[in-house]
Amino acid sequence: MRPLNIAHVAPVATPVPPPKSGSVQLMTSLLTEGLVARGHNVTLFATGDSTTKATLHATFPHGYWQDETMWPWELYEMLNMSAAVERARDFDIIHYEAAYYPMSLAFTRLSPTPVVQTLHHSPSPAEVKLWANYPEAPFIAISKEQARLLAGLNVSSIVLHGIDTDRFDFRATPDDYLLFLGRFTAGKGVVQAIQVAKRLGMRLLLAAAPEAYYYEQVAPLVDGEQIVYVGEADFDQKVKLYGGARALLYPVQAGEPFGLVLAEAMACGTPVAALNRGAVGEVVDDGITGYAFESLDEMAERIDEVFALDRARVHRHAVARFGIDRMTDEYVAAYRKILAEGAHPRSSR
Repeated sequence: MRPLNIAHVAPVATPVPPPKSGSVQLMTSLLTEGLVARGHNVTLFATGDSTTKATLHATFPHGYWQDETMWPWELYEMLNMSAAVERARDFDIIHYEAAYYPMSLAFTRLSPTPVVQTLHHSPSPAEVKLWANYPEAPFIAISKEQARLLAGLNVSSIVLHGIDTDRFDFRATPDDYLLFLGRFTAGKGVVQAIQVAKRLGMRLLLAAAPEAYYYEQVAPLVDGEQIVYVGEADFDQKVKLYGGARALLYPVQAGEPFGLVLAEAMACGTPVAALNRGAVGEVVDDGITGYAFESLDEMAERIDEVFALDRARVHRHAVARFGIDRMTDEYVAAYRKILAEGAHPRSSR
């Protein structure tokens, strides 16, 4: 099959890939580079300080997370998306990575080239009802759980996230601490992770950017000895934290459509102790890479089972399931499926 001409539209909050946090930008980068490595012609619509082997189209030199004068942020996102649609005839497909909501839907009937969107959060029923104004617009879901939430819309394919498993160093023997890594929000369950650590009498390291929720709800619980805040981690720091942990705690309170930190920890050989919410059951293989528990009590009572898992097996399983090649191949298949459906004139090219 001939290579595809792909417009990949990133959020313009940060560079691609992001210097620290920014899972949507990270996934956009991994997929972009995977597509280029497969021989496809990719134009990445992102900020000018992005790094890529694709052709970079930069409407803005940097992102709005770094420049408070870039307001309203929605307009910057829309103009970045518009830049791709204005060149629609150069591409076979336009893929929008929706960090907040799929504003790309507005271009569904205006673009001569198919526009597909990937959503990176769990939508509410009200959101799905609004998006149903474009029932023909194709989505590529990131889990079965997200596809379920998108019921009634055109979920063309489901592709689980991938990670660059080669960059996550396997560590057979960890240090003696637990790890929470993720945004400080009520839904992520950081307070619950602290409760579990205190119940176990174990040291817990917290790694994330210090948002308002941290100062209001988490900081009073940090004592610098048992509960330790280590700040926001860059990639190298993150890998070291994962590898040194006996387990990653993921007591998520609000169901999420994937859970990237789960795959990252497992790639280092670190098993996960998670609550069975959202897509956790699709990412964690019970008894192999971790356990999905029904309650905090069960998590605390069975933590020794998590520690007993074979870290080498955890690593091997994560590499097999979450590598970039698998993700890239599935996205290409999803693109070709959309083109084969013949919704646009260019789909027959």
